[in-house]
Amino acid sequence: MNAVTVPVSRVQVRGARADGEGSVQVPLDPEVRIGNAKVFAVYGKGGIGKSTTSSNLSVAFSKLGKRVLQIGCDPKHDSTFTLTKQLVPTVIDILESVDFHAEELRPEDFVYEGYNGVMCVEAGGPPAGTGCGGYVVGQTVKLLKEHRLLDDTDVVIFDVLGDVVCGGFAAPLQHADRALIVTANDFDSIFAMNRIVAAIQAKSKNYRVRLGGVIANRSAGTDQIDRFNDRSGLKTMARFPDLDVIRRSRLKKATLFEMEDSPELAAVQAEYLRLAQTLWDGVDPMVGVSLKDREIFDLLGFD
Repeated sequence: MNAVTVPVSRVQVRGARADGEGSVQVPLDPEVRIGNAKVFAVYGKGGIGKSTTSSNLSVAFSKLGKRVLQIGCDPKHDSTFTLTKQLVPTVIDILESVDFHAEELRPEDFVYEGYNGVMCVEAGGPPAGTGCGGYVVGQTVKLLKEHRLLDDTDVVIFDVLGDVVCGGFAAPLQHADRALIVTANDFDSIFAMNRIVAAIQAKSKNYRVRLGGVIANRSAGTDQIDRFNDRSGLKTMARFPDLDVIRRSRLKKATLFEMEDSPELAAVQAEYLRLAQTLWDGVDPMVGVSLKDREIFDLLGFD
Protein backbone atom coordinates (compact mmCIF):
# COMPACT_ATOMS: atom_id res chain seq x y z
CA MET A 1 0.00 0.00 0.00
CA ASN A 2 1.36 3.43 -0.97
CA ALA A 3 1.93 5.95 1.79
CA VAL A 4 -0.33 8.99 1.87
CA THR A 5 1.43 12.34 1.96
CA VAL A 6 -0.26 14.91 4.21
CA PRO A 7 0.63 18.60 3.66
CA VAL A 8 2.53 20.10 6.58
CA SER A 9 -0.12 22.82 6.95
CA ARG A 10 -2.72 20.15 7.77
CA VAL A 11 -0.89 18.58 10.68
CA GLN A 12 0.06 19.71 14.13
CA VAL A 13 3.69 19.71 15.22
CA ARG A 14 4.27 16.99 17.80
CA GLY A 15 4.57 18.44 21.25
CA ALA A 16 2.88 21.74 20.33
CA ARG A 17 -0.37 22.72 22.00
CA ALA A 18 -2.96 21.71 19.40
CA ASP A 19 -6.00 23.89 18.74
CA GLY A 20 -9.08 21.69 18.75
CA GLU A 21 -7.28 18.40 19.31
CA GLY A 22 -9.00 15.51 17.57
CA SER A 23 -10.89 17.66 15.06
CA VAL A 24 -10.23 18.53 11.44
CA GLN A 25 -10.35 22.27 10.91
CA VAL A 26 -8.68 25.25 9.34
CA PRO A 27 -6.52 27.07 11.93
CA LEU A 28 -6.83 30.83 12.28
CA ASP A 29 -4.26 32.81 10.34
CA PRO A 30 -2.54 34.77 13.13
CA GLU A 31 -2.11 37.72 10.74
CA VAL A 32 -5.86 38.08 10.12
CA ARG A 33 -7.44 39.83 13.08
CA ILE A 34 -10.70 41.74 13.07
CA GLY A 35 -9.28 44.75 14.89
CA ASN A 36 -10.86 47.06 17.45
CA ALA A 37 -14.52 46.14 16.99
CA LYS A 38 -16.41 44.28 19.70
CA VAL A 39 -17.08 40.81 18.28
CA PHE A 40 -19.93 38.51 19.29
CA ALA A 41 -20.59 34.98 18.01
CA VAL A 42 -24.18 33.74 18.32
CA TYR A 43 -24.75 29.98 18.65
CA GLY A 44 -27.69 27.73 19.48
CA LYS A 45 -29.76 24.75 18.38
CA GLY A 46 -30.78 24.74 14.73
CA GLY A 47 -34.07 26.57 14.20
CA ILE A 48 -34.04 28.24 17.61
CA GLY A 49 -34.09 31.77 16.14
CA LYS A 50 -30.41 32.73 15.99
CA SER A 51 -30.83 34.76 12.81
CA THR A 52 -33.86 36.61 14.16
CA THR A 53 -31.98 37.29 17.38
CA SER A 54 -28.78 38.35 15.59
CA SER A 55 -30.54 40.66 13.14
CA ASN A 56 -32.61 42.42 15.79
CA LEU A 57 -29.57 42.72 18.04
CA SER A 58 -27.66 44.26 15.13
CA VAL A 59 -30.43 46.83 14.67
CA ALA A 60 -30.45 47.54 18.40
CA PHE A 61 -26.71 48.29 18.30
CA SER A 62 -27.28 50.56 15.29
CA LYS A 63 -30.05 52.38 17.19
CA LEU A 64 -27.41 53.07 19.85
CA GLY A 65 -25.33 54.79 17.18
CA LYS A 66 -22.90 51.94 16.57
CA ARG A 67 -21.53 50.90 13.18
CA VAL A 68 -22.52 47.26 12.85
CA LEU A 69 -21.50 44.39 10.57
CA GLN A 70 -23.42 41.09 10.64
CA ILE A 71 -21.80 38.00 9.12
CA GLY A 72 -24.01 35.01 8.40
CA CYS A 73 -22.20 31.67 8.54
CA ASP A 74 -24.67 29.21 7.04
CA PRO A 75 -25.07 27.73 3.53
CA LYS A 76 -28.75 28.83 3.68
CA HIS A 77 -27.43 32.43 3.61
CA ASP A 78 -30.58 33.82 5.25
CA SER A 79 -29.03 35.41 8.34
CA THR A 80 -29.43 38.93 6.96
CA PHE A 81 -32.71 38.29 5.14
CA THR A 82 -34.81 40.64 7.29
CA LEU A 83 -32.12 43.33 7.18
CA THR A 84 -31.60 43.39 3.40
CA LYS A 85 -35.05 42.08 2.28
CA GLN A 86 -33.32 39.55 0.03
CA LEU A 87 -31.11 36.46 -0.01
CA VAL A 88 -27.79 38.08 -0.83
CA PRO A 89 -25.03 36.12 -2.62
CA THR A 90 -22.47 34.44 -0.40
CA VAL A 91 -18.76 35.23 -0.28
CA ILE A 92 -17.99 31.72 -1.49
CA ASP A 93 -20.37 32.10 -4.46
CA ILE A 94 -18.80 35.42 -5.39
CA LEU A 95 -15.27 34.04 -5.08
CA GLU A 96 -16.21 31.07 -7.25
CA SER A 97 -17.55 33.42 -9.93
CA VAL A 98 -14.08 34.97 -10.32
CA ASP A 99 -12.28 31.61 -10.05
CA PHE A 100 -11.18 32.55 -6.52
CA HIS A 101 -9.16 35.57 -7.68
CA ALA A 102 -10.08 37.70 -4.68
CA GLU A 103 -8.20 40.70 -6.06
CA GLU A 104 -10.93 41.10 -8.68
CA LEU A 105 -13.64 41.74 -6.09
CA ARG A 106 -14.97 45.08 -4.92
CA PRO A 107 -16.68 45.62 -1.54
CA GLU A 108 -20.07 46.10 -3.20
CA ASP A 109 -19.77 42.58 -4.62
CA PHE A 110 -20.21 40.96 -1.22
CA VAL A 111 -21.22 43.62 1.35
CA TYR A 112 -24.83 44.87 1.41
CA GLU A 113 -26.35 47.68 3.45
CA GLY A 114 -29.38 46.63 5.47
CA TYR A 115 -31.94 48.35 7.65
CA ASN A 116 -30.69 51.37 9.63
CA GLY A 117 -27.23 51.10 8.08
CA VAL A 118 -26.33 47.61 9.31
CA MET A 119 -23.74 46.18 6.91
CA CYS A 120 -24.45 42.59 5.91
CA VAL A 121 -22.27 39.75 4.64
CA GLU A 122 -23.25 36.14 4.00
CA ALA A 123 -20.17 33.94 4.22
CA GLY A 124 -22.06 30.86 3.08
CA GLY A 125 -20.62 27.40 3.50
CA PRO A 126 -18.87 24.60 1.64
CA PRO A 127 -20.87 22.21 -0.58
CA ALA A 128 -22.60 19.48 1.42
CA GLY A 129 -20.18 16.78 2.51
CA THR A 130 -17.08 18.64 1.37
CA GLY A 131 -14.80 21.38 2.58
CA CYS A 132 -14.61 23.11 5.92
CA GLY A 133 -16.67 25.93 7.38
CA GLY A 134 -13.49 27.35 8.88
CA TYR A 135 -12.14 28.09 5.40
CA VAL A 136 -15.32 30.00 4.58
CA VAL A 137 -15.12 32.14 7.71
CA GLY A 138 -11.39 32.73 7.23
CA GLN A 139 -11.78 33.88 3.63
CA THR A 140 -14.62 36.21 4.58
CA VAL A 141 -12.65 37.93 7.35
CA LYS A 142 -9.61 38.13 5.08
CA LEU A 143 -11.62 39.89 2.36
CA LEU A 144 -13.11 42.34 4.86
CA LYS A 145 -9.63 43.14 6.16
CA GLU A 146 -8.11 43.57 2.69
CA HIS A 147 -10.82 46.07 1.75
CA ARG A 148 -10.46 47.86 5.11
CA LEU A 149 -14.14 47.30 5.82
CA LEU A 150 -13.49 46.56 9.49
CA ASP A 151 -11.57 49.75 10.20
CA ASP A 152 -14.67 51.81 10.96
CA THR A 153 -16.79 49.03 12.47
CA ASP A 154 -17.82 49.15 16.13
CA VAL A 155 -19.63 45.80 16.42
CA VAL A 156 -19.34 42.53 14.50
CA ILE A 157 -21.94 39.80 14.98
CA PHE A 158 -21.33 36.28 13.66
CA ASP A 159 -24.56 34.30 13.24
CA VAL A 160 -23.40 30.68 13.10
CA LEU A 161 -24.89 27.49 11.71
CA GLY A 162 -26.78 25.18 14.04
CA ASP A 163 -25.87 23.33 17.18
CA VAL A 164 -23.16 20.95 15.94
CA VAL A 165 -20.08 23.01 16.76
CA CYS A 166 -17.56 21.21 14.54
CA GLY A 167 -14.02 22.47 14.09
CA GLY A 168 -15.03 24.48 11.02
CA PHE A 169 -18.09 26.28 12.28
CA ALA A 170 -16.36 26.91 15.59
CA ALA A 171 -14.05 29.24 13.62
CA PRO A 172 -15.97 32.42 14.57
CA LEU A 173 -15.01 31.68 18.17
CA GLN A 174 -11.42 32.32 17.12
CA HIS A 175 -12.35 35.94 16.34
CA ALA A 176 -15.00 36.65 18.99
CA ASP A 177 -14.68 38.40 22.34
CA ARG A 178 -17.90 36.92 23.71
CA ALA A 179 -20.00 33.93 22.63
CA LEU A 180 -23.76 34.15 23.17
CA ILE A 181 -25.99 31.08 23.30
CA VAL A 182 -29.62 31.26 22.17
CA THR A 183 -31.88 28.62 23.72
CA ALA A 184 -35.51 27.81 24.38
CA ASN A 185 -36.88 26.44 27.63
CA ASP A 186 -36.78 22.81 26.45
CA PHE A 187 -34.55 19.77 26.68
CA ASP A 188 -33.24 19.68 23.08
CA SER A 189 -32.20 23.34 23.12
CA ILE A 190 -30.46 22.98 26.47
CA PHE A 191 -28.73 19.77 25.36
CA ALA A 192 -27.33 21.69 22.37
CA MET A 193 -26.36 24.58 24.64
CA ASN A 194 -24.34 22.22 26.79
CA ARG A 195 -22.33 21.08 23.75
CA ILE A 196 -21.72 24.69 22.75
CA VAL A 197 -20.44 25.47 26.26
CA ALA A 198 -17.90 22.67 25.83
CA ALA A 199 -16.80 24.08 22.46
CA ILE A 200 -16.32 27.57 23.91
CA GLN A 201 -14.31 26.11 26.77
CA ALA A 202 -12.03 24.37 24.25
CA LYS A 203 -11.51 27.52 22.17
CA SER A 204 -10.88 29.70 25.22
CA LYS A 205 -7.67 27.78 25.87
CA ASN A 206 -6.06 29.32 22.79
CA TYR A 207 -8.16 32.39 21.95
CA ARG A 208 -9.63 35.36 23.81
CA VAL A 209 -13.26 34.24 23.41
CA ARG A 210 -15.24 33.76 26.60
CA LEU A 211 -18.85 32.91 27.39
CA GLY A 212 -20.98 36.05 27.45
CA GLY A 213 -24.32 34.61 28.51
CA VAL A 214 -27.58 32.95 27.57
CA ILE A 215 -30.46 34.43 25.57
CA ALA A 216 -33.80 32.72 26.23
CA ASN A 217 -35.87 32.76 23.03
CA ARG A 218 -39.43 31.66 22.27
CA SER A 219 -39.88 31.00 25.98
CA ALA A 220 -42.84 31.86 28.19
CA GLY A 221 -40.93 30.51 31.19
CA THR A 222 -37.31 29.77 31.98
CA ASP A 223 -37.49 27.08 34.68
CA GLN A 224 -35.50 24.49 32.70
CA ILE A 225 -32.95 27.06 31.58
CA ASP A 226 -32.61 28.32 35.15
CA ARG A 227 -32.00 24.79 36.40
CA PHE A 228 -29.25 24.23 33.85
CA ASN A 229 -27.73 27.65 34.51
CA ASP A 230 -27.57 26.99 38.26
CA ARG A 231 -25.69 23.75 37.66
CA SER A 232 -23.36 24.99 34.91
CA GLY A 233 -22.61 28.51 36.19
CA LEU A 234 -24.33 30.43 33.38
CA LYS A 235 -26.71 33.39 33.48
CA THR A 236 -29.60 34.47 31.29
CA MET A 237 -28.97 37.92 29.83
CA ALA A 238 -32.28 38.47 28.04
CA ARG A 239 -35.59 36.71 27.36
CA PHE A 240 -37.83 36.96 24.32
CA PRO A 241 -41.28 35.33 24.44
CA ASP A 242 -42.89 33.35 21.62
CA LEU A 243 -44.94 36.18 20.12
CA ASP A 244 -46.78 36.07 16.79
CA VAL A 245 -45.30 39.43 15.82
CA ILE A 246 -41.86 37.80 15.75
CA ARG A 247 -43.09 35.09 13.36
CA ARG A 248 -44.79 37.70 11.18
CA SER A 249 -41.65 39.82 10.99
CA ARG A 250 -39.84 37.01 9.13
CA LEU A 251 -42.76 36.65 6.73
CA LYS A 252 -42.70 40.39 6.06
CA LYS A 253 -38.91 40.43 5.53
CA ALA A 254 -38.65 42.92 8.36
CA THR A 255 -36.85 43.34 11.64
CA LEU A 256 -38.91 43.86 14.79
CA PHE A 257 -37.96 47.54 14.72
CA GLU A 258 -39.92 47.96 11.46
CA MET A 259 -43.16 46.28 12.53
CA GLU A 260 -46.37 48.09 13.41
CA ASP A 261 -46.29 49.44 16.97
CA SER A 262 -47.97 47.53 19.77
CA PRO A 263 -47.36 47.31 23.54
CA GLU A 264 -45.93 43.76 23.30
CA LEU A 265 -43.66 44.75 20.42
CA ALA A 266 -42.41 47.81 22.31
CA ALA A 267 -41.43 45.56 25.21
CA VAL A 268 -39.42 43.26 22.91
CA GLN A 269 -37.70 46.20 21.24
CA ALA A 270 -36.79 47.61 24.64
CA GLU A 271 -35.32 44.25 25.67
CA TYR A 272 -33.12 44.17 22.55
CA LEU A 273 -31.94 47.73 23.20
CA ARG A 274 -31.18 46.86 26.82
CA LEU A 275 -29.24 43.75 25.74
CA ALA A 276 -27.25 45.74 23.17
CA GLN A 277 -26.34 48.39 25.74
CA THR A 278 -25.33 45.72 28.27
CA LEU A 279 -23.07 44.01 25.73
CA TRP A 280 -21.56 47.31 24.62
CA ASP A 281 -20.81 48.31 28.20
CA GLY A 282 -19.08 44.97 28.66
CA VAL A 283 -20.06 41.76 30.40
CA ASP A 284 -17.83 39.74 32.68
CA PRO A 285 -16.82 36.38 31.23
CA MET A 286 -18.64 33.34 32.52
CA VAL A 287 -16.76 30.16 33.35
CA GLY A 288 -19.41 27.68 32.34
CA VAL A 289 -19.12 23.99 33.15
CA SER A 290 -20.45 21.56 30.55
CA LEU A 291 -22.28 18.54 31.92
CA LYS A 292 -22.12 14.90 30.92
CA ASP A 293 -25.04 13.82 28.72
CA ARG A 294 -26.47 11.61 31.46
CA GLU A 295 -26.32 14.50 33.93
CA ILE A 296 -28.55 16.62 31.69
CA PHE A 297 -31.09 13.81 31.40
CA ASP A 298 -31.15 13.44 35.17
CA LEU A 299 -31.22 17.20 35.77
CA LEU A 300 -34.18 17.91 33.49
CA GLY A 301 -36.30 15.02 34.68
CA PHE A 302 -35.66 12.29 32.13
CA ASP A 303 -35.29 8.64 33.18
